[in-house]
Amino acid sequence: MRYAPHDYQTYAIDYIETHPIATVFLDMGLGKTSITLTAINDLLFDSFEVHKVLVVTPLRVARDTWTAEVDKWDHLQNLICSVAVGTEPQRRAAFMRKADIYIINRENIQWLVEEIGIAFDFDMIVIDELSSFKNHSTKRFKAMLKVRPRVNRIVGLTGTPASNGLMDLWAEFRILDMGQRLGRFITKYRTDYFQPDKRNGQIIYSYKPLPYAEDAIYRQISDITISMKATDHLQMPELVSSEYVVQLSDDEADDYEKLKR
Repeated sequence: MRYAPHDYQTYAIDYIETHPIATVFLDMGLGKTSITLTAINDLLFDSFEVHKVLVVTPLRVARDTWTAEVDKWDHLQNLICSVAVGTEPQRRAAFMRKADIYIINRENIQWLVEEIGIAFDFDMIVIDELSSFKNHSTKRFKAMLKVRPRVNRIVGLTGTPASNGLMDLWAEFRILDMGQRLGRFITKYRTDYFQPDKRNGQIIYSYKPLPYAEDAIYRQISDITISMKATDHLQMPELVSSEYVVQLSDDEADDYEKLKR
């Protein structure tokens, strides 16, 4: 299929290509996978700025979505992908194959960094669903942070960057820019932008943002971040509502009432 990107997609593609650190917050349906693959394709075969790309993503997306997008679009047919999911021998074999893009599920990033025993020589990383790295105490976060200095380019993709609040952003950007914008330590980030909320004596259970926190945080990350909402870019047809009367049996009516409750 011929790829004819919308203006916002062209902008996002160019943004990834011109920003070694690119944070792309796109709502579902805006085509962040095809956008990123197009940018990767250009960086690999037009500007020759990257040679080997690692995509870290949820398992089902790793298995199905990225390769399906490559197969779908005409301009991506030269891309060779190797999907490293399944058993350890299957994952190891995937990394032994010659490819442009290697795709692994996020649960196995620690295995790739610490256990596989091959050189980590990727010069670009794409983290699909960056929000899954919002917890700085997880093994996946620590493994990614360990190899981040070896990588020249990194892209973070998600539609929900701060699903639980602004506190989520620190770990995500700690990986992306290694602490340049929101600080290297979570304690300083809390001190700068938050105040204790629920507590019991000296024990603090939660924090709430200071009045200026949201604007200040967004200013700090604005030079490497774009954010797009589906309502601003997707042109949907007018809603048509149709009503159909159905007759339910007694059993079906009971099931319906249970579901309704």
